[in-house]
Amino acid sequence: MRGIVPFLWFADNNAEEAVNYYCSVFPGSRVVHIQYYPDEKLDPHFEGMAGKVLTCEFELDGRRLMAMDGGPHFRLSEAFSLLVECEGQEEIDFYWERLSHVPESEQCGWCKDRFGLSWQIVPRDIGRLMATDAAVRKMTGMKKIVIRELEAAK
Repeated sequence: MRGIVPFLWFADNNAEEAVNYYCSVFPGSRVVHIQYYPDEKLDPHFEGMAGKVLTCEFELDGRRLMAMDGGPHFRLSEAFSLLVECEGQEEIDFYWERLSHVPESEQCGWCKDRFGLSWQIVPRDIGRLMATDAAVRKMTGMKKIVIRELEAAK
């Protein structure tokens, strides 16, 4: 088995824009390969999709993912998210600023970007920080995680 690779379906046909944005946010990231839908005259199954992304292989921080323009049949949801483990508050703030674009979707370190993908922006040592009931209660009231507030919770 080669591995398990997240595959993202972009309903608004903006996979290439999303992938390029993600690669600009995360260091060590790159687009590996993009294959576009063929001309619909060659295959009527692809009506309206000619020139859109059929598959896009990319790496975020060295991790392989795939994406496609799938059309409006299915949308990304909070049921799937990518978790970003951060070294400290500065890194949390950096990723939160670049990925959170839907304020009503923010809670407990979860946010949603402008393409509809959900992210969890958390400190690498979240287990240690959540060791007390008070810290858990504190976190449930947060949108973006603030480490010093979790550490202060008693």
